[in-house]
Amino acid sequence: MDEFLLNSDIDEIVDRISGPAQDFAGKTALLTGGRGFLGRYFMEIFDRLNSRVLDKPIRVVALDNLITAGKEGAEIPKHDNVTFVRHDVTQPFAWQGRLDYVIHAAGIASPFYYRAYPLETLEVAVTGTRHMLELADGHKARFTFFSSSEIYGDPDSRHVPMQESYRGNVSCQGPRACYDESKRVGETLCYIFHTKNGTATNTIRPFNVYGPGMQETDYRVLPNFASRIKGGQPLHIYGGGNQTRTFCYITDAIVGFLLVILKGVAGEAYNIGTPTPEISMLDLARRIEGILDKKIAYDVIEYPDSYPADEPNRRAPDIRKAQLQLQYAPEVDLDEGLRRFLIWSDGVYTGEQ
Repeated sequence: MDEFLLNSDIDEIVDRISGPAQDFAGKTALLTGGRGFLGRYFMEIFDRLNSRVLDKPIRVVALDNLITAGKEGAEIPKHDNVTFVRHDVTQPFAWQGRLDYVIHAAGIASPFYYRAYPLETLEVAVTGTRHMLELADGHKARFTFFSSSEIYGDPDSRHVPMQESYRGNVSCQGPRACYDESKRVGETLCYIFHTKNGTATNTIRPFNVYGPGMQETDYRVLPNFASRIKGGQPLHIYGGGNQTRTFCYITDAIVGFLLVILKGVAGEAYNIGTPTPEISMLDLARRIEGILDKKIAYDVIEYPDSYPADEPNRRAPDIRKAQLQLQYAPEVDLDEGLRRFLIWSDGVYTGEQ
């Protein structure tokens, strides 16, 4: 297994999902973005399900063009019944034979990278999603689209925590628009295929997922913090530091994703995340100080040119829909998740980011 993934976390996910996961037995799944942060977990989890849980193995075909996979995703594991194909989902993918699930997790999710590659970000979420929907529709497969909590934009306080019914406050022009609006169009494509063709589609809206396996050069807050801690440098907190988020540890996130893939009501979107605590970036730095039990210096600075400045002031999910329909229940609190992530990053990151 790839060295950056914690065996204990994989085991935890598999144990928690083992009952519903029996529906995967003997099926075939196509996974896009197979060498991204989430895709690498899916590949390992399906392999572990095959070896420990399922009565008959699930066959998984993982696609990725490796453009943003980095060194973490470059080494392809060799697992029975898990096949990797280098492919760009903005191009059609021909598949013959059985296909039961299409899990469309390909995308450019890091603000640094979608600022650098805005057209490619649009293409994978719009053209790529249409190609994968057409494939799922042709094989009568269940389709799951990985959208984003950023489709809600910058809500006012009346709409925080955000429910799936909230339509969002999103700008179609600006440095984040290529990502936010492409995910919204991807959701619209899912709606069209479901209502017009009867395709069994689901949309997942993840909220600030973190954990082992995040690239040091991901440029999101926790990899940034962890890299600078490893390098003995002050943390950089952008803007005023008062913007708030909730953070969802990878084990809770993947369990939620798999519940949507297996049990989601066709045509529905689901928030997957941890609803509390909603914490500011300044308080996050102080929280990390407590976990590491040492003083950590930090600077509050302006946004660098490479990072989109118009980020939402608040982001927190209402997960009651997933709780009621899917029995989704996050278990890893923020302190424990940060502890696991910081132990892992201290052993893997170079501190030179």
